[in-house]
Amino acid sequence: MTTEQLISFARGAPSLDIVDVEGLKAAAVRAFDADPAGITAYGTSVGYPPLRKWIADKHGVSADQVLVTNGSLQADAFLFDYLVQSGDAVVVERPTYDRTLLNLRNKGGQIHQVTIQPDGVDTDELRKLLESGVRPKLAHIIPNYQNPAGVTLSLAKRRALLDLAAEYGFTIFEDDPYADIRFRGEALPSMLSMDDKGVVVHASSFTKTVCPGVRVGYLVGPAPLIADIAKRATNLYISPGMVAQAIVHQFCVSGDIDRSIQTVSTALGERASLLATALREHIPGVRFTEPDGGYFLWIELPEGISADKVFVAAAERGVAVVKGSDFLLEGGEGALRLAFSAVTVDQIEEGVRRLAAAVEAVRG
Repeated sequence: MTTEQLISFARGAPSLDIVDVEGLKAAAVRAFDADPAGITAYGTSVGYPPLRKWIADKHGVSADQVLVTNGSLQADAFLFDYLVQSGDAVVVERPTYDRTLLNLRNKGGQIHQVTIQPDGVDTDELRKLLESGVRPKLAHIIPNYQNPAGVTLSLAKRRALLDLAAEYGFTIFEDDPYADIRFRGEALPSMLSMDDKGVVVHASSFTKTVCPGVRVGYLVGPAPLIADIAKRATNLYISPGMVAQAIVHQFCVSGDIDRSIQTVSTALGERASLLATALREHIPGVRFTEPDGGYFLWIELPEGISADKVFVAAAERGVAVVKGSDFLLEGGEGALRLAFSAVTVDQIEEGVRRLAAAVEAVRG
């Protein structure tokens, strides 16, 4: 199966047609014109200072509360490395991002998965877990258009989580790279902005709003925590990529970022709607919560259909998906994650037809 023939619902990345290549080229020229000395030198472990300030202003915090990193996955890794020791309890969502599971397993964390509902993580289930005596160092939460489930944490649950973190003494790690990719519904305040007790550390990224190749993410938290992690970052790599961060800074201050977000959100909204319609038409019995934003849709296959078998049958028919079991410690045998970000409108119907044929082949 050649690349041209493959239709991939596997990768959470934007297709090239919605990346503002011309805007990025112009931002690169401006970056080198404005600050050639700053962006060609080593720089500082906290990131490119003008971008650090722009991020701080966006979130209404001081610059010393921001660390700019090589993608938000590195922000995650820094925080896990700082907070989680082998044997420490950590809470994650069920399902959750597969690399979060991998990184926390590698740290030796005792992972507790708490069920996701259509309005986000089940805070009653979390309270029962805490009342049973579990004392997590952190709870990793993806509040907006969650990867992989596509759901959004309600305002009431955001408040409940903040209360639980204050009561039981754990950090909420608000991992929020999808927040700006909203195609319907109202934007909800971040838990960072609602936090008056210092229990939230927030991470985000320009991967979903600009492009993955820039590898620019960031961490926002209490200044002492950021300073401690910055010392570790200095020892690890002296400084992150100044050139990429300076380009992103120029892209942001020019307002190109707002246009890019609008382009991506509009395109992905259309794709998500077409995907949902095609799934309902071609795979009777499939269940899912249609997302209000982001990159992903999580489907429960019809009763008795194995995702492992569908995965293989789909690949044979030239369509790539990700198995639900990748995002869980156990379970997910009947679920798939579909990313609609990299498929163009003309591929979606055909991709779902192929997936439906794979389901029928397994049903056999």
